[in-house]
Amino acid sequence: MKSTKITIERFDLVSKKSFEQVLFELDKGIGRPIANYFERKAVTQSFEEYEGLVNGAIGTSDLVEFLRFDPGAVFRKDPAAKELKMVRIIAGNPLLMKKMAERVPDAASYAPVTILVSEREDGVHLSYDTMSSYLAQYGDLPALEVARDLDEKVISLLDHAAN
Repeated sequence: MKSTKITIERFDLVSKKSFEQVLFELDKGIGRPIANYFERKAVTQSFEEYEGLVNGAIGTSDLVEFLRFDPGAVFRKDPAAKELKMVRIIAGNPLLMKKMAERVPDAASYAPVTILVSEREDGVHLSYDTMSSYLAQYGDLPALEVARDLDEKVISLLDHAAN
């Protein structure tokens, strides 16, 4: 079995906006799957049809939200715990993942990406582990260019939501 250690770059931005305001701003930039997206995806007959489906779902950030977790819920269940607001958003763009994974198959294990929004003592943190740091170890420049472009899109979205 092969094991490789990698160094991950975490982008962390702190906002003075409320947790709810930050989520509202993120929601404006991240697309939502259209009705029956996953069923329609399964029956598309061509790449062009699939591409159209994805492009119809992405938001202004070029991302679509696939899942949203609420890790803060566990704190709300325990009356003795400090209530922490946290949301983990799983978002991405299958077309960008395809471009990276064609060259570096392991890219598919890092995409879609995670955005963590967490309320802390010093403000609301927006955290993101950069795709380029995941792919840097592979040394594939075309895949790394796509990863850097994705990082720019995510960081721009986070910056806009925070400020």
